[in-house]
Amino acid sequence: MDLLSIIGFVFGIGAILVGQALEGGHASSLANMPAVLIVFGGTVGAAMLQTPMAVFMQSMKMMAWVFFPPKLAGDVMIKKIMDWSNIARKEGLLGLEAIAETETDTFARKGLQLLVDGSEPEVIRRVLEVEMDVKEHFETQAAKVYEGMGGYSPTIGIIGAVMGLIHVMENLADPSKLGAGIATAFVATIYGVGLANMLFLPMANKLKAQVHERSKMHEMMVEGVISIAEGENPRNIETKLQGFLH
Repeated sequence: MDLLSIIGFVFGIGAILVGQALEGGHASSLANMPAVLIVFGGTVGAAMLQTPMAVFMQSMKMMAWVFFPPKLAGDVMIKKIMDWSNIARKEGLLGLEAIAETETDTFARKGLQLLVDGSEPEVIRRVLEVEMDVKEHFETQAAKVYEGMGGYSPTIGIIGAVMGLIHVMENLADPSKLGAGIATAFVATIYGVGLANMLFLPMANKLKAQVHERSKMHEMMVEGVISIAEGENPRNIETKLQGFLH
């Protein structure tokens, strides 16, 4: 669990609500379902229009990473690579075949299989780097979906404000309907700017940071696998990989 994300979200929303209360307003005045529907629905619809299905679905899966990021235990990964190195040193690369068959991480399994097949180090590097780059690009595009939402949201908020004002102008003869239209106009603007700057853009940046960390772990695994293929001393491999943790 990412406590900083949770604290930041609660602190940001709390600051707005407390500020609203200090000015004599009520939190209920910010609750406007038509404004929510216009801004949130319009923003998500625009994001769907610009995004391929696979990327959009990946962005929905990655949403949880903001508060519950995937575990990236670099020290555990180094220990695993060291175990592979020691086995390869004692039993040869074919000794890793059984481990490759039971490895759950697809990226690690591919690296181990390339080792077992006796591929040259440069071939292993090219194959793994292609997969790593493609995966990083795909996940970065998924994170940018929220960046796009952050760009659309304020504009959709303005659309909601204009729609509210149109409603006001249509009912100038009926004062009882003016309040709802004006409320929708102003609250839609708040929702548009608020969602962009307090939710969508921060989420996009947090997810891109998570993708970068995952790529760094993959880079570490590539270096470990290449080092094993080149027959480096396990202690030297460990020293090299420790640099990825700083």
